[in-house]
Amino acid sequence: MQTITLPARCDRASLIDLLSQLRAAAGEPVMVDGGKVEQAGQALLQMLVSLRKSQPESMILPSPALRDIARTAVLDRFLFDEASQ
Repeated sequence: MQTITLPARCDRASLIDLLSQLRAAAGEPVMVDGGKVEQAGQALLQMLVSLRKSQPESMILPSPALRDIARTAVLDRFLFDEASQ
């Protein structure tokens, strides 16, 4: 399983690189390491939701900040596996 590491600041501009990494791994489950995320916007959440819908076996490991952002959007239970909660 390929690992993709998210930067501390996940704004729309930084997600261009993430999108290219996800495209390169198309069809394969990935591990998204979000352990360093301090800031994230709606574009990241949309991309992570898309990943989970298209590759449900992929995993997302959140930082406390990413978990809080997802919880505010009521997406935490959908995005993160029980083991990461």
